Amino acid sequence: MRRTILALALIALPVAAQQTPAPAPAPAPAPAPQLRTPRASQKQVVTQTVGFTDVTITYSRPGVHGRQIWGALVPYDKVWRTGANEATTIAFSDDVTINGQPLPKGTYSLHTIPGKDEWTLVFNTTANQWGSFNYDPAKDALRVKAKPHPDEFNEWLTFSVPQVGPDAATVEIKWEKLAVPFTIGTNTTQKVLADARAAVAAAKPDDWQTPARAATWAVDNRIALDEANKWIDQSLKANENIRNLFLKARAQAAAGDRTAAIATARKAIAKAGEKDKDEVGEIEHSIASWQGKAASSSK
Repeated sequence: MRRTILALALIALPVAAQQTPAPAPAPAPAPAPQLRTPRASQKQVVTQTVGFTDVTITYSRPGVHGRQIWGALVPYDKVWRTGANEATTIAFSDDVTINGQPLPKGTYSLHTIPGKDEWTLVFNTTANQWGSFNYDPAKDALRVKAKPHPDEFNEWLTFSVPQVGPDAATVEIKWEKLAVPFTIGTNTTQKVLADARAAVAAAKPDDWQTPARAATWAVDNRIALDEANKWIDQSLKANENIRNLFLKARAQAAAGDRTAAIATARKAIAKAGEKDKDEVGEIEHSIASWQGKAASSSK
């Protein structure tokens, strides 16, 4: 009996050995951490709204570091990436003009060809490219000329927007002791005027607010004042109230008729309700101002 049990145990041993799981493989060694170092020429993004148009300039900023820049590090009469690393890009959310020349909305690489007395600004449709090494002039959307002028010292290349309004902005490329300006035009005023005309034409007979808003913009910006007066009359016909009467007074004052402006302003005050105290104060201040100017002009 003992021999039978022993024999069965010896037979079972190889089976048990076969069922024992193999040891797990050793884990792969962790990859060495990737070393990151900052770029010598740091990236900057400049965004400016001009009227309704968003302008975005993305570039890297090389430093002077005591080097001779113009005609040396940046050769004359050769295409330059206008920065470092990737080519500088400039994006427009609407159609614009550059120094008066039309350019469709979109994103462009901005290359330049510096000269001693004149630069060429190049807006190329291939936006994403490294430097200007693969620059293809066949892909140019626009080339314009620009005049450099002396400037205070700038260690780092800088794009600035020193002047901005609803219709135009001046952008300057500034580095070392040089600045190169160019003008972005948006034609915002004419676009708004066209929209105002369409909105007023579509206004319902009882809608006093739409013509009043259009006239307010025109009076505030001294634009199309004859049309503004017609829009004010349309607003008054729909609903004569303190707001559009004061608007009419301001239009009269802008046209130089302060006597009529004062009379209309007083009529506006007569329309005031309990919630119009702040506006009444503003109207009274305007009346005092117009009376003072009228007295000064009569001397």
